[in-house]
Amino acid sequence: MIYRFRVVLDNDTDEDVFRDIEIRETDSLEDLHNCIAQSFGFDGLEMASFFLSDDAWNQGEEIPMLDLGDDAAERTMSSTIIKEIIHEVQTKLIYVYDFLSMWTFYVELAEIVEEAKGTDYPNLMFVHGQLPDTAPEKKFEAENLEDFNDEFEDGLDIDDYDSLDFDEHWN
Repeated sequence: MIYRFRVVLDNDTDEDVFRDIEIRETDSLEDLHNCIAQSFGFDGLEMASFFLSDDAWNQGEEIPMLDLGDDAAERTMSSTIIKEIIHEVQTKLIYVYDFLSMWTFYVELAEIVEEAKGTDYPNLMFVHGQLPDTAPEKKFEAENLEDFNDEFEDGLDIDDYDSLDFDEHWN
């Protein structure tokens, strides 16, 4: 089967930048990485990772380009087949290319179709928008902190710190 993905640049502008890509379900995430990198004009030599994502685009398990050595069972792009992690229920990935620039893309399975005779895969189906010269700036914003105002309220006065016993100092 052939998986059709839409890969959208995460940016805060009015211009949408995306690519529609077809790839075999039996290809690896490394093949998808190479296809995405080429379709956006990257050389593909920078570090990259895919992250499993839920419907709200929350970042889940990381699948890196290389084995980072922390866990022998860790998946890598080259050892992970697309159909093992993407299917009708799990349709979204986040792709980060070049951790210094943080190019971030939303990758979503659009449909699964039969292989077309005479088509070479992976296949870049459609291109929309131009990639900016630099990666869009990431805004790392905390949640509304007013909701947490009393979370750490313990009733202790900081001026009384010297009079606290061991348990109050360390617990």
